[in-house]
Amino acid sequence: MIKTRICDLLGIQYPIFQGGMAWIADGQLAAAVSEAGGLGIISAMNADSEYIRKEIRKARALTQKPFGVNLMLMSPFADQVAKTLAEEKVSVVTTGAGNPSKYMKMWNEAGIKVIPVVPSVAMTRLVTRAGAVAVIAEGGESGGHVGELSTMVLVPQVCDATDLPVIAAGGIADGRGVAAAFMLGAEGVQLGTRFLVAEECNVHPVYKQKILKAGDLATMTTGKRLGHPVRSLRTPFTREMAKAEYSRDISDEELEQMGVGALRKAAVEGNEKEGCFMSGQIAAMVKQEQPAAQIIREIFDQAETVLSGAGKWIK
Repeated sequence: MIKTRICDLLGIQYPIFQGGMAWIADGQLAAAVSEAGGLGIISAMNADSEYIRKEIRKARALTQKPFGVNLMLMSPFADQVAKTLAEEKVSVVTTGAGNPSKYMKMWNEAGIKVIPVVPSVAMTRLVTRAGAVAVIAEGGESGGHVGELSTMVLVPQVCDATDLPVIAAGGIADGRGVAAAFMLGAEGVQLGTRFLVAEECNVHPVYKQKILKAGDLATMTTGKRLGHPVRSLRTPFTREMAKAEYSRDISDEELEQMGVGALRKAAVEGNEKEGCFMSGQIAAMVKQEQPAAQIIREIFDQAETVLSGAGKWIK
């Protein structure tokens, strides 16, 4: 069995994280992934502490294994949710969309292991000094808010910049992707889109079907003009967004307003005309809905076959 430092550090069987997808990654999905031996992660998205406390307790009712919470640092409720996570003493906190340093001392004192998402070498070095126990290097192939660098380029540079375990994310769908990530120096992987079609995922059925029917060119990025590009499936909404982005007849404020609530409309309502169906480029590789446990087993069975004993971190 593939085992790395991240397994021992977090007390998990497989070195695999489930991404903290807003409006998708709830307590039920996180618990299912953790029960299957990975690290399930609840998304705090833009929700307040009451919501996140409820989801944490839901997960605890379903599993006694470690799980995490992802805090989007741009959330208007970031300060209060950060305190709630310390109060609840969750096993792991992952962070995105910003610098988590202001919360690190509080979380570390609560016994929480902090694992930030890093888009660059500079951020890697910063969070390493601040007390992170590992980092997630997420390339632009992933769904949702994306950076400039691809996973293939980002992961080895992050591995060279820190002695902490590195989790690779973006463009990973199966055991071949896991093997590739390990060869780049990673000691774990994070998958989002692949778990979006897990049986335990409560996303709207329309969303799941759009992922399952996606082709290799099914995704596109919008929002570069605003400084925070987003990767999602090609839909009437994303095409309209892209058209508006290159128009001089709409202000940045108006363009920003176009995207407000679009992910919720996709994930909760299945609204194909007004919803933003965030997805990584691996959508075309997802062929069927499966239990989370089966997804994880198949991925690592294939990874072991591909690696055939290679890779210096495999025991």
